[in-house]
Amino acid sequence: MASFVKWLVDPNRNFLAAIHKRSLDKRLRKYGLRLDDLYDPKEDLDIKEALNRLPREIVDSRNQRLKRAMDLSMKHEYLPPDLQVPDSLTNSPISIAINLVQRFSHDFESIWLCRLHLGAIFRIC
Repeated sequence: MASFVKWLVDPNRNFLAAIHKRSLDKRLRKYGLRLDDLYDPKEDLDIKEALNRLPREIVDSRNQRLKRAMDLSMKHEYLPPDLQVPDSLTNSPISIAINLVQRFSHDFESIWLCRLHLGAIFRIC
């Protein structure tokens, strides 16, 4: 089941997911946003940690893009076409930092689970 879900949402493997990603990118581009800008640091601690690890300039530019998008949305306007830069960054600094933090937290959890498991085994023996 998990492999089916991974296939379903992977735009590299599923044609419909690729169409959805293109349409989402197009809608975000109208407001000057990237897909990584939509991650909420209050919802996930890994995202919050990744944003804390990034340089201040990258976080400030992300916040500026979010403010500009909210302003445009309230005015019911879009960015002019000359300012709508295509999002060519498939590996943006934010997504790289999030992947690193998630990998680190997964490794950290697995190490502690292994230690807890080994501790329980040695106490029994």
